[in-house]
Amino acid sequence: MSSRRDFLQKSALLAGGTIMASALNNQAFAIFKNRIAPSDQLNIGAIGINGMGWADTTAALKIPGVNLVAICDVDKSVMDKRMADYTKMGYDASKVRRYDDYRALLDQKDIDAVIIGTPDHWHAMIMMHACEAGKDVYVEKPVGNSIGECRAMVAAQQKYNKVVQAGQWQRSQQHFRDAVDFVQSGQLGNIRTVKVWCYQGWMRPAPVVQDSAAPAGVNYAAWLGPAKTVPFNSSRFHFNFRWFWDYAGGLMTDWGVHLLDYGLLGMKSPVPKSVSALGGRFAYPDLFEETPDTLTTLYEFEGFNMVWDSAMGIDNGSYGRDHGIAYIGNNGTLILNRGGWEVIEERQSKSKVAKPFVAQSDNGLDKHLENFVSVVKSRKLEDLHCPIQAGAHVATVAQMGNISYRSGKKLEWNDTEGVFTDHAINKQYLMKEYHNGYKLPKV
Repeated sequence: MSSRRDFLQKSALLAGGTIMASALNNQAFAIFKNRIAPSDQLNIGAIGINGMGWADTTAALKIPGVNLVAICDVDKSVMDKRMADYTKMGYDASKVRRYDDYRALLDQKDIDAVIIGTPDHWHAMIMMHACEAGKDVYVEKPVGNSIGECRAMVAAQQKYNKVVQAGQWQRSQQHFRDAVDFVQSGQLGNIRTVKVWCYQGWMRPAPVVQDSAAPAGVNYAAWLGPAKTVPFNSSRFHFNFRWFWDYAGGLMTDWGVHLLDYGLLGMKSPVPKSVSALGGRFAYPDLFEETPDTLTTLYEFEGFNMVWDSAMGIDNGSYGRDHGIAYIGNNGTLILNRGGWEVIEERQSKSKVAKPFVAQSDNGLDKHLENFVSVVKSRKLEDLHCPIQAGAHVATVAQMGNISYRSGKKLEWNDTEGVFTDHAINKQYLMKEYHNGYKLPKV
């Protein structure tokens, strides 16, 4: 691994102290990579490449020395499309091995790291098997589809001591970090409420349609995996898996892990004492979904409350923004989202904390993959921007909100034992039931 560390240092010098991958096109990188010694290159495999898995992969390919050597997806048409995209980027797709079984990909010896972009219900098992197989892992958010899965993933990383980065790329975006520094400077005064909201006008479930046979080239049994066996339905497949409990957790886990994460970071990542959630299928009662399209969740912390507010089909969220985090203090309110941040001063405040809007100026996804590759090469796990422990923490908080909603109860959390005080809730919701003979690896 020393040669890989040497290469990372050379790449940093080449870029003037940072990896400037996003400044060059993919064809330029393909040419540059041909001049890099094989011992200095990092070979990756991508598992689940329909959406963010492919976005993550293309971001990784901007980094000198990173090579795509294998892909895996249960849908042959997706692999065909991505290899056509790969060819257009200037690469030779014939050198990339294809799989529809991720375990076969993990057996490929020349793969150093994998990117996991499958539906959420597959994240835990694939990540744990990848660590067991000696691979480093970049796993999409939310890292687990239950609190129990999150814990098992942390345990696997600790057992095998692999690099595991959660795909919460906002942690690598500078303006988010700058905003948190301001929050923690104390200039806002006592922060009594943190508002986190996600209004997504473009997001809507698919229509109710009849079950059907899976499309040709789709290994539907592999797509279901540990989830309950149900007939194929096109309105539950690909992007729309997000709206069904067996596979995901709706907007709360899809966007919540990004936004709640910074609410927690700004307040130094505490664990809530209680959670209460109300919502329902108010926007699209006639479309195909199980998760709520409208949800309000109140988290009680020591000294402040945090509110999660989400809605599909609406863009006009708090402060005129469709998503964000607001830290509301006695002296002022800091409003933060992917576009930038600003501080609005309280009219009666004498502290003069107002700060004009600061726009984002970097690509968080590119930087997040750069951070992952850097740590894979350096083996300095403490340098990861979002290690599995951080991803598991915020996924757990998001799952707590969903569990409160699904149970219809205000729930108290026992932080010492890491469970709810209601044992019936723990039994029903803490860990997903696995089906079809699947089991998580023991760690």
